[in-house]
Amino acid sequence: MNLRAALAYLDRHTNLEATAGRAEGLSLDRMTRLVHALGDPQNAYPVIHITGTNGKGSVARMCTELLRASGLSVGTFTSPHLERINERIAWDGEPISDDDLAAAISTVAAVEEVAGVTPSYFEILTAAAFVHFADVAVDVAVVEVGMLGRYDATNVVDAAVAVLTNIGHDHTDGVGDWRQAIAAEKVGIVKPGSTFVCGEVAADVRPILAGADAAAIWWRGEQFDCEQEVLALGGRSLGLRTPSGTYDDVYLPLHGEHQSQNAAVALAAAEAFFDRRLDEEVVADAFASVTVPGRFEVAEREPTVVLDAAHNLDGAAACAATLREEFTLAGTVVLVVGFLSGRDPVEMLSAVGATDAGLLIACTPDSPRAIPAPLVAAAADSLGIVAESVPGVDDAVRRALAVAGPDDLVLVTGSLYVVGPARTVLREEVAV
Repeated sequence: MNLRAALAYLDRHTNLEATAGRAEGLSLDRMTRLVHALGDPQNAYPVIHITGTNGKGSVARMCTELLRASGLSVGTFTSPHLERINERIAWDGEPISDDDLAAAISTVAAVEEVAGVTPSYFEILTAAAFVHFADVAVDVAVVEVGMLGRYDATNVVDAAVAVLTNIGHDHTDGVGDWRQAIAAEKVGIVKPGSTFVCGEVAADVRPILAGADAAAIWWRGEQFDCEQEVLALGGRSLGLRTPSGTYDDVYLPLHGEHQSQNAAVALAAAEAFFDRRLDEEVVADAFASVTVPGRFEVAEREPTVVLDAAHNLDGAAACAATLREEFTLAGTVVLVVGFLSGRDPVEMLSAVGATDAGLLIACTPDSPRAIPAPLVAAAADSLGIVAESVPGVDDAVRRALAVAGPDDLVLVTGSLYVVGPARTVLREEVAV
């Protein structure tokens, strides 16, 4: 297949990311049969497997840089993508080429009948990533869970290191002991003999997490932590502690206190993988090179444009805290926002600090799950926020740039399906 045919094949399969359908009868049987028909490529290299409600994408990128700086060839699988599907499968930090992506998907398609299964969109991409990493002979793969853990398609790996960033309110009905239920699913990625690096410290889920079938458990606040952080130009300077000792004055060019904790998790995961202390220069170089597109990313100046794919309450609160603590504004905030179903617009707007915005521009993300822009604008109006409704993300971003002065800040947030298209628009605007 060429890329067009490969993507057409992919699109003919159920995409739960787009529909957010409630999955019943969860099982790894289909994915197990698929990768077995491919020769179990996921067993060709060691894996660091990462789950969590928030931060797993950032931790994946940090782990990748730490491993690369240590001299390893690294495959990275993340989801979803911001602008191009190629972003999901990366080798040494570079997205897979169109030809290689087409070849990997074609390889999966060729065994579908042999496997006797009809895989989902995500299962095909996951298997394609495993195939590609085996083909290029990576030394290690960093694999981000798509959703939850135990029955996620990525969980056919037998990871040397399993990572949990945190547990928050996302992909849940919020009924009953939902935190314990999520913890039980996420801890399902921990395999016998692995090291479990746990960034979640809440007492209510500790017994469940402590029951993980791991050779060792490293807890944030005990075996590892971020013990010091100081704001620095374009980021922060960190003091990180691991079982091997401390790393002082580590510069991280990312915004938000939560990224300091993500850095501690990533460094612990890398140490657990190597089973030794990392060279301090390697750690410094790795963290200094980290970029996380779409996560409080400063995309432009005059006006300042910030892209943050906060898509749940915890993420929205972190976004608001980062804006409040790290940015001094001479002007006002122009907010471009869109949400997917399953989010309460009033709760999300309150969490992200929308009541402090001078203007809110509501848009409709390009997704079957999108909440229509007029409903978001009405939610903003109920909070006393001056709001407009603009149907498309592209037009909403252009409207924000048109009304914002050089001292204002444009914050684009609410969903990856808003931030991704916004990045494309901004790049096109700069090119004009």
